[in-house]
Amino acid sequence: MKKIVVLGGGISGYGSAVLARKQGFDVFLSDAGTIAERYCRILQEWDIPYEQGSHTMERILSADEVIKSPGIPDKAPVVQALRERNIPIISEMEFAFRYKGRSRTICITGSNGKTTTTSLIYKILSDAGYDVGLGGNIGESFAYQVAVEPHDWYVLELSSFQLDGMFDFRADIALLMNITPDHLDRYDYCFDNYVASKMRITRNQSSRSVFIYSADDEVVAAQVERLSSNQRLMPFMAKCSVASGAGDACLIGEEFTARVAKRSLTIDTSKLKIQGLHNCYNAMAASLAALAAGVERSSIEQSLYSFSPVEHRLEPAGERDGVLWINDSKATNVDSVWYALQSMKRPTVWIAGGTDKGNDYTPLKEFARQKVKALVCMGLDNAKLEREFAGVVPVVESYASLDEALAAARRLAQSGDAVLLSPACASFDLFKNYEQRGRLFKQWVAENVLK
Repeated sequence: MKKIVVLGGGISGYGSAVLARKQGFDVFLSDAGTIAERYCRILQEWDIPYEQGSHTMERILSADEVIKSPGIPDKAPVVQALRERNIPIISEMEFAFRYKGRSRTICITGSNGKTTTTSLIYKILSDAGYDVGLGGNIGESFAYQVAVEPHDWYVLELSSFQLDGMFDFRADIALLMNITPDHLDRYDYCFDNYVASKMRITRNQSSRSVFIYSADDEVVAAQVERLSSNQRLMPFMAKCSVASGAGDACLIGEEFTARVAKRSLTIDTSKLKIQGLHNCYNAMAASLAALAAGVERSSIEQSLYSFSPVEHRLEPAGERDGVLWINDSKATNVDSVWYALQSMKRPTVWIAGGTDKGNDYTPLKEFARQKVKALVCMGLDNAKLEREFAGVVPVVESYASLDEALAAARRLAQSGDAVLLSPACASFDLFKNYEQRGRLFKQWVAENVLK
């Protein structure tokens, strides 16, 4: 009997373990940290042996194949030991793909915009009556759904870490939103390595596959020129003009038209609930994916106009005394913050900081000069932010806690201003993750501003 070891006991891990058990494999799950109680219950229900708090290397190294959760870096000692033994290591996505049957996949990646675009596509297909599951970085585990709740379609948000463990996987409809420097600490601080990881979204695609991409993103456009073009290429754009016989989408003024073959739709972006150029890109990409999946034009239009912002992405947290508070905690890199600042229509008190991932803040400085009246740095080490924006922003203040930073923002903001939490950094110095950071921000606003 084939021995499967699952590393990591999060959503990806327990889902992979359940699917491995259902397929009749000898499965063992190992997590060096603590497994959430609800996940332990699932493992127990399926009679899956597991450990937490440490790795039993003898048992792990006896595996025929290992399914690694995306949060575990390749530099981890357990992964290095597996590499030395030439034991195959794959991702949950790769494993679930083997058993999905005739189901079709829409896969979304990119440095920014993944979650909104994925959520939007899922809503469009759901509203249209499709049997569809949501997985990857959001929703339920792809593997768990394949095991216990199979669907005709899966909409999957994929990180570069998940793509790195995918080899035979093929996306029926693949979307690449953009590529900007991010997570370089996981790629030897080499941008080319990160680009290559993102381009794995096109791996194994055929003439029946669709590849939707940003023609405005210079990095992506350069990579597309190198593709063999087996798949149907569908660009979306606002700044350039790239026609495709398979389909394309183009924003002109406040309207965009998306076309796939002879089917098309036109959207007035001023009427969307999600605003900003970045959300125009997201809506164009989602429209192309939905058209390619066969959804009717009228249904796509209705879903687009009714879609509300994703939590933690330019999410209004409330307004009091003329000051609008905005939660953009999901902006963990420079490119995300660029779109956030670009969309600001009020003088802005900007809250940034956290765990720097080798950021180059130069692209933000022009918008900072134009729109930011004060920068509040929030983190355990704010020296780089202070240095980069001194002389760019009139006021720069620095704090080591959420309460202090938000109290300062409230003092600095006046009627007609916006307070924008858009960190440009990871959250791990003060918070468990960006979700906790965003929820604590909203909680503070509710308790200290809106009451």
